[in-house]
Amino acid sequence: MPLENAVPASGSLSEDARSLPSGSLSEDERSETETKRGPLAGGRDGTSHPRQSTASRLAPAAPGLAQRPHGELEGLDRLQTVEIGSASRTRERLRAVLPPVGLLVLLLAAWQLYIVIAQPRPDKAPSPAQVLGALGDAWQSGRLQESVLTSLERGGIGFVVAIAVGTPLGLLLAEWKLLRRAAGPLISGLQVLPSVAWVPAAIIWFGLSDATAYFVILMGAIPSIVNGLLAGIDQVPPQLRRVGTVLGAGRLQAATAIVLPAALPGYLAGLKQGWAFSWRSLMAAEIITTGGSIGFGLGTMLDQSRELADLPGVLATIILILAIGILIELALFAPIERAVLRRRGLLLGGA
Repeated sequence: MPLENAVPASGSLSEDARSLPSGSLSEDERSETETKRGPLAGGRDGTSHPRQSTASRLAPAAPGLAQRPHGELEGLDRLQTVEIGSASRTRERLRAVLPPVGLLVLLLAAWQLYIVIAQPRPDKAPSPAQVLGALGDAWQSGRLQESVLTSLERGGIGFVVAIAVGTPLGLLLAEWKLLRRAAGPLISGLQVLPSVAWVPAAIIWFGLSDATAYFVILMGAIPSIVNGLLAGIDQVPPQLRRVGTVLGAGRLQAATAIVLPAALPGYLAGLKQGWAFSWRSLMAAEIITTGGSIGFGLGTMLDQSRELADLPGVLATIILILAIGILIELALFAPIERAVLRRRGLLLGGA
């Protein structure tokens, strides 16, 4: 049989050629046929030579992404790839650190330039050196360490209690629609209400004690955590609940094992806002409730500096409160949020 009829132009064998007995083709015809069939077909000796699969070519780099033999990613997979090399991590850290540090340097330079040019009264506009000196004096006297530790302890304990109360409350409101319609406006109203408004009532109820500060923290943080969790749950696809029901998950199990993990991005946003309200409420409570057994926190140190008309001390305490809030945001919440978003494919590249 002529070889043109046995092997079509597409490179695959025709039905007649496949039906021939193994010895019908001569050695020359067989070798020419194997050449035209290409590397995707197996040889006559039973050994196959398949083209390397996408998964096997990609395995050394990142599973599930197409990659060229020399290691370069192809097509849309290249757009969805997160660089994880040491150079990429260094660039990511620099992009995160350099802008705020540069802005801080510019602000300090502008501040010092104003002092040099305008030469205002030191009691009205202290220089950066005077503010730094006030911090040094507070450190040497031990007031700085005591105030920071006291405020961080109160803020941390109050925030943990707020999470323990706000999370089940948010899940409860999300699962029972009638309860949410009844209590939802109240929760939103409490979030809008300034936490400092609770301080006079807390002083009457609990006196000048730590309980006053904790109460104000809870009233400021819980509504934010609840509303953040509700916002995250509202964005959960209903198909996930149905899958849980089909698999036999009860109402409580579906809420804790399916809905809560799916609502994690919104929940984290609520936690961040809850911490901001906690820290702000604590400072307000410490400033107002000076004395008694409430202890010595950053708010107390700020109020004492005000009473002494010590503007460098006031500005130093304000800067310290701001720095602690920023540090907790960058060191605690930002890494968790990036990890969650990256796992869900919502954060790509060096963002």
